[in-house]
Amino acid sequence: MSVLGIAAVLVVVADQITKHLAVTQLADRPPVRLLGGAVYLVEVRNSGAAFSLGTNYTFVFPLITVAVVGWIGWMALRLRSAPWAVSLGLVLGGALGNLVDRIFRAPGPFVGHVVDMVSLFDDHGQVWPVFNVADSSLCVGVFLAVLLELTGRRRDGTRMVSR
Repeated sequence: MSVLGIAAVLVVVADQITKHLAVTQLADRPPVRLLGGAVYLVEVRNSGAAFSLGTNYTFVFPLITVAVVGWIGWMALRLRSAPWAVSLGLVLGGALGNLVDRIFRAPGPFVGHVVDMVSLFDDHGQVWPVFNVADSSLCVGVFLAVLLELTGRRRDGTRMVSR
């Protein structure tokens, strides 16, 4: 459980620091071009979920997050695997990082817009949606969970034996 908690806390802290920097350093200025245009830093407010889906249903996302956090808490009680702890910690940290925005950012509590700041290959998210540390953490955590499932690693620390 400590590995899960540490991973989640590190993600939330990194996410909130980068969002603070985006709001204070990138607002009202042109995108910052990095790595020859492979990466751009730009402040964007997203009322939807990934890929800006559900922009008119912002109030639903905190409810989904609470369900995900509850499920991870339930899973953590049976957790005996460090890789699974990292995976679930990344998902938890990503979910909580964006939940902080939903609760505390404009336009108001539980309908706040998430701050995104990383755009790949285009300065305004035309090639790939603009994202943040929490989004990245969620994606990596889910990818790791799928990989662990496919390789037969169970959350109790055992491996499924194929016959």
